[in-house]
Amino acid sequence: MAVSTQQQRSHRYLMASVLLRCLARTALGSLAGQVIQTTGGPVQGIPAFDKAPANATLAHLDNWQDVAVWKGIPYAASTDGANRWRPPQPRASWNTTLVVDRFGDGCPTTPGQSPGTSEDCLNLNIWSAATNSTSTKLPVIFWTHPAGGSGADALFDGGGMAARGVVFVNYNHRDGAYGFLALPELTDELKKDFAKNSNTSLPDSLASGNWAVLDQYAALRWVHANIAAFGGDPERITVVGQSAGSAAVYHMVNAPHSLVPAGVIHGAIAESGIRDPRDPLAASLAESYNNASYALQLGAAFLKANNATSVADLRSRPWADLKGTSSFPGSGGGFRPTLDGYALPDTYARLLAQPPSHAVPMITGNTRDESGAEYGRTMTVAQYEAALTNQYGNLTSRALAAWPAANDSEAGEAYNRQWQDMSKVSSWGFAQGWDNATLSKNPIYTYFWDHAPPGQNQGAHHMSEINYVFNNLYKTDLPWQAQDYAIAQRMSAYWANFARTGDPNGPGVGVNSTSLVDWRPTLVNKTVVMRVGDGWGEIPIARQEQIELIEEYFDEQVPF
Repeated sequence: MAVSTQQQRSHRYLMASVLLRCLARTALGSLAGQVIQTTGGPVQGIPAFDKAPANATLAHLDNWQDVAVWKGIPYAASTDGANRWRPPQPRASWNTTLVVDRFGDGCPTTPGQSPGTSEDCLNLNIWSAATNSTSTKLPVIFWTHPAGGSGADALFDGGGMAARGVVFVNYNHRDGAYGFLALPELTDELKKDFAKNSNTSLPDSLASGNWAVLDQYAALRWVHANIAAFGGDPERITVVGQSAGSAAVYHMVNAPHSLVPAGVIHGAIAESGIRDPRDPLAASLAESYNNASYALQLGAAFLKANNATSVADLRSRPWADLKGTSSFPGSGGGFRPTLDGYALPDTYARLLAQPPSHAVPMITGNTRDESGAEYGRTMTVAQYEAALTNQYGNLTSRALAAWPAANDSEAGEAYNRQWQDMSKVSSWGFAQGWDNATLSKNPIYTYFWDHAPPGQNQGAHHMSEINYVFNNLYKTDLPWQAQDYAIAQRMSAYWANFARTGDPNGPGVGVNSTSLVDWRPTLVNKTVVMRVGDGWGEIPIARQEQIELIEEYFDEQVPF
């Protein structure tokens, strides 16, 4: 098989000294150093840690020597040339063992990115502490990164979760124009591709523009087919993502069985992203999508920006030379998934009103200082009143009474509380829809994260929970304190328990009790959410008059 220079660098054989370390770890029970057979060909991993991670005792990583990692395993062919803006294509098999000791290239988002980016980027990474690849059957977390991320990001390191007895997988997918370009010519190609390779009847509304989404489904299918060889249980895969990754989670649980077969998904965790479809932020935050007509307008603008007349013309150019890959003047937004009636079958509102394709237990929630809330915000009372008037219109007087601000020092905090309460009510509203759609057979758990990591000034910001849920504080250079490690033990235990059983409750490694604080499913008649971070346990989503106002405000919106 012909391979690129980057592949040769990424998959070259280890030096003898590294191989010896692999064999030493194997003697201790790790899979590192063993040859693992995949559907594409044999691969060989390495130890995830070459020394004890920082504060391993506080992090309860006593088994760090058992954790193996496989970096940059290809799950599909390169997306360059004729494969640019096509569904992910099968990778040619290999016979020689790939020693996957380095992360593969990340996918392009915009031109001019740093080295380590190419169109040969559809690869994934696996962390496992299994000692027997054929019979261990550990639960699996399949992680989708937020927009602009990659599987190589330190924040998404899976060693800490692997030490919890969970096989952790992250992966790369296309993004920006490379992942979401829609054009009539591409739609025609897509229909021919599907007609040739699938017996599934396709909707008349089928449109191009979901290359990234198709990548995500392909990576999930690869994991289901191969994860048993790495000690994982293919019948216990929990799909997890944050921000744009949480949108991917929602797409997966609603994907048609021709793209994600029944039984592949065991559970779902959507961090910072899944909201009540009536919430206006659902149309503007990371889970938003374009309708097909708008996606085609954006595609036409992309053609014009590149002085191109055809897809062939665009494919003939190096990816880094393409212009205007984010958004265009007057476009009102950039490249994102396309509502095509297939990969994204319907609007969020209509999907939430019917049983999902994959009815599974779910966790969803938000952080304190995101989605409109801004840590340390300052504003005058006049600015505050103007902002609420612009938002609530004829409901303004009730909003000002619900979140009062007597002076300028209170205005910024009142405005933040309004956004925070809206996030909690919005998560609760989505949970009601999920519970109704699944006939209460698939519980949903909601959370509100309020811990600010040390050494930064953004509070409990967007993405601030990730280090804790993955128990990988050792990968981020912040002045962690003992309380941070204690919080990480609880958070990672909830996520690991959920991956095992579909229920976050149960014993947790390093937690100072035999079980965690009880986290009950969100119920129709209980307006509460699970507080996690600086405190633990159920809290009201808001006061009753605030809930009623937000619900009335939502009812005035066009559902997304």
